[in-house]
This record gives sequence, structure tokens and C-alpha cells, in this order.
Amino acid sequence: MIVFLPTKIFHIMSSKNILEVFGANVQKYRKEKKISQEKLAEIANVHRTYVGMIERAEKNITLRNMEKIAKALNLEIKDLLES
Repeated sequence: MIVFLPTKIFHIMSSKNILEVFGANVQKYRKEKKISQEKLAEIANVHRTYVGMIERAEKNITLRNMEKIAKALNLEIKDLLES
């Protein structure tokens, strides 16, 4: 799977801001789909506490885990990076 990301996202955000945007989007879409952090973790095959740390921008997420979470939410990675 090839994902093309708009370059403007990376020019206007610091690394902390991109983690905050990603985490906020994960939380927003997770809540819209009415699934718990634990259920999202199960679907994405990540640890349950990891989802909370992502949503609070406490973890620098890997691309592989970004893909797992996006797929678990039936989204594309780019959807989770849009501010």
C-alpha cells in the first residue's frame, strides 16, 4: 500500500503538534464509531494502554502502527493526519 501525504502538513507542524493532531483524530474517529480504546487496541493488534498514550500524544507512533490503527478505524493514514 502506497500512501501519499500532502507536504503542507509537515511544513506547518512541529513533531509534537503532529502527534497531537494524530491522537486527537484517533480519538475523534474512535468515538464516532462508538468503540472503546480497548476494542480499538484489540482490532489493531496493539496493547490497550498504547491507544491511550497515542490519543494523549505521549507516544511517537511508528508508521506500521499508524497503518494498523487507520485500518482498524476503516480509514487511511492521511485521514488521521489532517488538522
